[in-house]
Amino acid sequence: MKNSTVNSTTSKGLLESNDVMLRLQMSLYSINVLFSLPTHSFIIWLIITGTGSGIASDFFILNLSVCEIGYCLNNVIALFDYSLWFSNFSGLIYFLSGLGITGRPVFQCLMCVERYLAVIHPVTFLKYKPLRYRLICSSAAWFITLVSCSCCMFSTISLKHAFFVEFYSVQFLVFLSIQLFCCLAVLRALKQSGPGERGREREEENHMKKRAFNIIFITSVNFIVIYLPFATLFFI
Repeated sequence: MKNSTVNSTTSKGLLESNDVMLRLQMSLYSINVLFSLPTHSFIIWLIITGTGSGIASDFFILNLSVCEIGYCLNNVIALFDYSLWFSNFSGLIYFLSGLGITGRPVFQCLMCVERYLAVIHPVTFLKYKPLRYRLICSSAAWFITLVSCSCCMFSTISLKHAFFVEFYSVQFLVFLSIQLFCCLAVLRALKQSGPGERGREREEENHMKKRAFNIIFITSVNFIVIYLPFATLFFI
């Protein structure tokens, strides 16, 4: 009788805990959809209409916004799946979650590498500045993202969580290393001024370096804030 009462109390506590976590998760999904979807839709509209710097210079940002909209669509499907208990979109939800797990950091890394080349290796940057090279890099990034989406769906459905943890952890370390390297390299270049530069040329170059550093730094901080807690939990 006593064991039955304890088991009943434990089960009730677990159900309440799961209910709270589910409500919190749905709230986060709703916030992401409400703020992220209109923001990235507006960014895509600005790039396509030419209000910004143009499609060629903002091509990686365009792809990142498309990836974010796809992830927002995943949140909408998850909300629909949770609200209708008889529905089952788990496979699609796990597949689209790869857009947030891999797609977002891949395009963030491409943005950081682009800014790094513009500051540290300007000749190489001008050589590969045409849109066709960005198309090649973006195609490779989308291929990696689709592979990640398939791995997320496969590892979750087949209950191979160890594979998912290892994949996610290695990916986090690789992306973090690339972004930190670009950030430190641009910061070092920002502190150094070239010999024989005129005041106006030096000021313009420093402005470009500061802008590149700000973009890489903000991207890296965003990446760490979003992914570090999950990576830490996976390691634990």
